Amino acid sequence: MNQKPIESLKGIGEKTGKLFQKIGVDTIEDLLEYYPRAYDTYEDPSPIAEIKPDSIMTVAGMLERTPDVKRYSRVQVVTALLRDGSGTMQLIWYNMPYLHATLKAGMRAVFRGKVIKKSGRLIMEQPEVYTAEAYGEIIHSMQPVYGQTKGLSNKTIVRAQKQALSARLMIRDYLPADLRRKHELAEYNFAIEHIHFPSDRKELLFARKRLVFDEFFLFLMAVRRLKDKRENKTSPFAIQLSEEVKSFQESLPYSLTGAQQKVLHEVYADMTGGLVMNRLVQGDVGSGKTIIAILALLQAACNGYQGALMVPTEVLARQHYESINELFLKYQINKVPVLVTGSMTAKEKRIAYEKIAKHEADIIIGTHALIQEKVIYDKLALVITDEQHRFGVGQRELLGKKGEEPHVMVMSATPIPRTLAIIIYGDLDISVIDELPANRLPIKNCVVDTGYRKKAYDFMKKEVAAGRQAYVICPMVEASEMIEAENVVDYTAALKEALPGMSIEYLHGKMKAKEKNSIMERFASGEISVLVSTTVVEVGVNVPNATVMMIENAERFGLAQLHQLRGRVGRGKYQSYCILVNGSDQDGTKERLDILNRSNDGFFIASEDLKLRGPGDIFGIRQSGEMEFKLGDIFTDANLLKTVSEEVKHIFSEDPDLEKEENTELSRKLSEYLEKSYDRLNL
Repeated sequence: MNQKPIESLKGIGEKTGKLFQKIGVDTIEDLLEYYPRAYDTYEDPSPIAEIKPDSIMTVAGMLERTPDVKRYSRVQVVTALLRDGSGTMQLIWYNMPYLHATLKAGMRAVFRGKVIKKSGRLIMEQPEVYTAEAYGEIIHSMQPVYGQTKGLSNKTIVRAQKQALSARLMIRDYLPADLRRKHELAEYNFAIEHIHFPSDRKELLFARKRLVFDEFFLFLMAVRRLKDKRENKTSPFAIQLSEEVKSFQESLPYSLTGAQQKVLHEVYADMTGGLVMNRLVQGDVGSGKTIIAILALLQAACNGYQGALMVPTEVLARQHYESINELFLKYQINKVPVLVTGSMTAKEKRIAYEKIAKHEADIIIGTHALIQEKVIYDKLALVITDEQHRFGVGQRELLGKKGEEPHVMVMSATPIPRTLAIIIYGDLDISVIDELPANRLPIKNCVVDTGYRKKAYDFMKKEVAAGRQAYVICPMVEASEMIEAENVVDYTAALKEALPGMSIEYLHGKMKAKEKNSIMERFASGEISVLVSTTVVEVGVNVPNATVMMIENAERFGLAQLHQLRGRVGRGKYQSYCILVNGSDQDGTKERLDILNRSNDGFFIASEDLKLRGPGDIFGIRQSGEMEFKLGDIFTDANLLKTVSEEVKHIFSEDPDLEKEENTELSRKLSEYLEKSYDRLNL
């Protein structure tokens, strides 16, 4: 039943099914694992006299008269006046003329909606209407709010979830009962139901703890399995340090920092030491990880082997390919780089595959197309993956199968404190580049409220006139009826009006790959002046000419993610700026954002954020990149992550091959998890 298509649910036809597919939901199981992104709590109605602007509020009262309906160009506007014992307020709806027939003078009802201030008056926009009895049924309850797409409302997703929960097959719990008792974990079926429809916060936390435990547990079990496979394996590739690489490094127009030299020494020691290298190179944005990668790839090539560099986006792959080509031409290095991406034509792919198989290519650069079955390497000695959190455990395992145990180096700019990195990257040794090149100008930061927007636009205009470019980041793709935040689509339209004559485009994750690549390439080439985007730009393109990063609703992002986003600017020789727009007046929000104001050090920011937020702050936006987790956050759930890590160690020390009877279900679940991890690669 759980594997049945989403269209098997009542009321979901082909059209709605396609909308669900847009949010990654194909089956009933996918739907059950499509967790709410927030919860709406229905509070007691407030007296009209105590209503505050810029918030969602509930009022109860009597309609003074039958609502008026007026047409303004294409919009029909319904207005009504509500009275309670403390005062009156105006209610307004757009394009809902039928309300004129259902709302009558003298009618008593409960209204809930966003309150705005217009011409000195408070107005409630697009309120939902309830009878007192209907509102009484949901008061104080927590209603789920899901990520949506145009045409698919929260109500439709909620309806589908309720059906899916009643139609699902109950799943046998794979976690041993004594483990559940020890850590006070909910039974799995209970957790799935109550993550969607909790009766209160306590129940929500209980359900969430179990599901986060599962996410960490399966991830770390898979990491441990990889570690056992890889540990102390003799390398079939005898690499000796090449004089050609040494002279190339010496002829570079800059010297490596002390931190870069230390990390390069560790990488070389692994590559020449006789065992297979499995190393994570962690370094803040702009710390110079790419040159380390190029030098390591060149060492492999100069020893007669192949090396591969895998990056998360096609645009970044092409940029790396072009810059390596330029370097090799400039310094007369007789090695051949080749590009492999998913959007290449069949003919281009065939030519690339032939070059790789015949060892006419020394360094192969691409996206996860590099690990497709059709790519046959000849003596693949080194695989480097950039931005590791975009590639999961399944990818790490598959890469190892592409050659005779190649050396593996993983690069990440995600600033994870060392204690957590040791757990998350349990199959890897860790190196840290903790120093920025001397010629980097620190980014100038400021935290402002929405009233500063016009000044920010004027500043952007000035930078663009000087030949520079800018990013604007919004937390959402499209407008949502439930979530108050800036969205890419509407914001772009408004920005085009505010800055006429400027080349402004938008980018988001729901666009087709070809469309995304085209926009990113046009931005990278300078054809687009301002790019309005979701966090999809967090990794993916290097634009040294971009000097302004403006982040709307900055309070909705974790600080680690804001720091990653900020790293998209400050990559060239020009002074760069980051404008954080705080759209909230909640206590503590400005204090959090001011950490970014004070520091450009990602590791400091991540650890400060962890102190401020504290475990259990589950209503903040997740901030640890994409890893493999839908609910878990390695920062806010750090204590649970440590607990899970200890349990995984214990299980493997008692039963290394998971052969004991009590671990049968666990072994099956782990195989299923890895299978899914491979499936996500479309192999």
